[in-house]
Amino acid sequence: MAFKVPAEITKAASGAGGVKCKLPIDKLLLLGFLAGAYIAFGALLSEIVAGGLAGGSLAFSDGTTAAIKLPSGLIKFAAGAVFPVGLMCVVIGGSELFTGNCMFAPLSVLNKEASWGGLAINWTIVYIGNFIGSIFLAYFLAYKCGLFNSIPWASWAATVANGKCGLDFTTAFFRGIGCNWLVCLAVWLALSADDVIGKIFSCWFPIMAFVTIGFEHCIANMFFIPLGIFVSTDATIAASLTNAGVAFGNISWYNFFVTNLIPVTLGNIVGGALFVGMIYWYLYLRQPAAAKAGAEAKAQPSK
Repeated sequence: MAFKVPAEITKAASGAGGVKCKLPIDKLLLLGFLAGAYIAFGALLSEIVAGGLAGGSLAFSDGTTAAIKLPSGLIKFAAGAVFPVGLMCVVIGGSELFTGNCMFAPLSVLNKEASWGGLAINWTIVYIGNFIGSIFLAYFLAYKCGLFNSIPWASWAATVANGKCGLDFTTAFFRGIGCNWLVCLAVWLALSADDVIGKIFSCWFPIMAFVTIGFEHCIANMFFIPLGIFVSTDATIAASLTNAGVAFGNISWYNFFVTNLIPVTLGNIVGGALFVGMIYWYLYLRQPAAAKAGAEAKAQPSK
């Protein structure tokens, strides 16, 4: 099976980043909306699967039921196993994801295939588009569809959001680094593959790992936390959560933006830009000063 070696991946990533940083704003916004929606589809699927497993029960022929208590690690793995469908849609379907661009854009800037201004525009517009796509899914295709009106899915959505909103700055920041290191590695590995199956497997393993571990992804959190807010502020659903003893006191728009989204976004930038983009640029594309001077001298016309 043909695949690109690391040096070839680095060149391909730099070229792709250069193209991304030159896209017009309207296309960036629409492609960003699609990527936010795609990641949200994966997040929605993981909530449905993990929530169902966490509150599972076994039905008997006499009509009675018994609660099933599964190991928490197994539930986290199930959530991680289905979440990667989002990145598969981003990579194969084509869209602009902020966390992936944290790797692409700095790499192409360092390789002089893009400008810092192009990076700033790309990150800003794509981030906004991702937010719109994610919250659209959270409100219309999760909350308003009635998928989280009842236990155990309502309790799972509230528990996930409550936990994310309760993180301190340092924890959220470092979880953001770990997350986007793996997310960008998934995109990086997908670049190495020349066939769809290869890209699918490249996406699945690192994304499954970051979700199962419990790292923080700013775009996924644009779905997880607003969904928790919609659920916990619905009077009927909130009453059932209270009766079930589910804690949701940390959930608020303030904690979403300030306590979680800011440190997680900063961590995602470091994880993608430094630990993937910049390191691979240094390893495979950086020209030492002496070699660069020699190349420039050879390019000068002879007198």
